[in-house]
Amino acid sequence: MKFKVRKAVIGDAKAIHSLVNAFANKNAMLPRSLNEIYENIRDFVICTNNGSVIGVAALHILWEDLAEIRSVAVAGKYQHRGIGKRLVRRSLREARSLGIKRVFALTYNPGFFTGLGFRDIDKNSLPHKIWGECLKCHKFPECDESAVIIELDAG
Repeated sequence: MKFKVRKAVIGDAKAIHSLVNAFANKNAMLPRSLNEIYENIRDFVICTNNGSVIGVAALHILWEDLAEIRSVAVAGKYQHRGIGKRLVRRSLREARSLGIKRVFALTYNPGFFTGLGFRDIDKNSLPHKIWGECLKCHKFPECDESAVIIELDAG
């Protein structure tokens, strides 16, 4: 199988929506509306196999020095092949190229991220600006996700 990682385009939105919400339906991440995906399509990188979207991740910029990795999902039969890591690494390269100094994630799988160089942090140490997304979550304010962060060298 030949996997290809690339920036998402408008034509990928429905496949991204389907994959992300399959995980959201299992309470593994926040759901995303199709409208949200269209509005933020430039945030997404995808992995394809023979033209089909099999993995996705988003880099969402929050401030001049802070971004979030969101919506990391890989279709079930393609998991444990390094696709999620490739997507996150690609997102981190983009963050570096933009001059972003810190990237965080809220996750149910902190070990995945610490394996990529992130470190665990207290969610409360993140700026209040990030909590806007959390207000949409049915678990707010009793969030059971872990927070992780990585410091980047820009350039």
